Amino acid sequence: MPVSKPSPINTVTAAMRTVHSSAFKALLQAAQALGVNVAELVAAVGLTPVGLNDAERRYPVADLYTLHELFARRSGIPDIGVYIGRIDYIRHLNLQLYACSGCSTFREYLNIMPSVLSIVGDIGEFKVRRDGEFIRLDWEVLTPPNNNQRYVSDASLTVAAAIVNSACVRQIPIRAAHFNYAQPDDLSVLKQAFGDNLHFAKAKSCLYLDAASLDYVLIRPDSEWALALAQPIRHLFEDGEDNDFIVALRKTLLKLLPSGDIGLDRAASSLNISRRTLQRRLADAGTQYLQLLQNLRSTLAVQYLHDERLSITEIAFLLGYMDQSSFSAAFRSWHGQSPRDFRKK
Repeated sequence: MPVSKPSPINTVTAAMRTVHSSAFKALLQAAQALGVNVAELVAAVGLTPVGLNDAERRYPVADLYTLHELFARRSGIPDIGVYIGRIDYIRHLNLQLYACSGCSTFREYLNIMPSVLSIVGDIGEFKVRRDGEFIRLDWEVLTPPNNNQRYVSDASLTVAAAIVNSACVRQIPIRAAHFNYAQPDDLSVLKQAFGDNLHFAKAKSCLYLDAASLDYVLIRPDSEWALALAQPIRHLFEDGEDNDFIVALRKTLLKLLPSGDIGLDRAASSLNISRRTLQRRLADAGTQYLQLLQNLRSTLAVQYLHDERLSITEIAFLLGYMDQSSFSAAFRSWHGQSPRDFRKK
């Protein structure tokens, strides 16, 4: 069963919480599709389209909540969160495929499920918990409760539901959905997204799934999907000049990177060898663990940056970095320029 990791962001005060500019993209796409004037919408909140297109810029969480509220009011649609969630699922679908390419079961995928904190910002995080014969995907917000959280909550649960519905060969039904806001008058859109077993005014929003689904097999479009996308660096994962052990270690690290847990002990455990044996075999190959890890990250970073469907924040996650700034600093040390400048060229 996946173990929920503590979120260091919880020590940050509410006034300091921020989100990436990418957090606004699905909202604005939904607004345009639903007939709301996007330019007027962002201007009313004191934002600009140019600023929101700056991939490295962050905004106060309060701006995102205010924009949700204004969007709902101007559109007259209280279920905007569901529409935003559908868009976000498709926008990050490429990331989902990269992330789960090294997983076999739903349990394994939940252990490396893309972090909302890393990809979006300080709005909340999913925690996976066992509840009798069910598992719960709990959406835990980071700010004090307020009426505007409904839209972010609905969007987050919609993304989770879409992943659940599409990840495995066997269907994973949503047994119940809880929401941390009062029951709305019209439930039709929510029932389409989450089924009929809906409960409101709960302590937190969450989805209930059968615990048996943890062992369901993931859909694998191609057993070598991630490597196929990385065709120009395929030689890193094939027998050639490097010995079989180095190739196996690179493949292991490729699977572990999105989890962020890429220490020497974790790598050794994944290869079913001891830490000492791993170090000895690396020495025999004339290299060290950190050197091999950083070389792999550097090469993968270049490959991922050529895929315009991946944002720099998503690439940072795929390479096991806690945030975009850490990845940018590392990339600059490898290639003498920022990831953003490299992509522009």
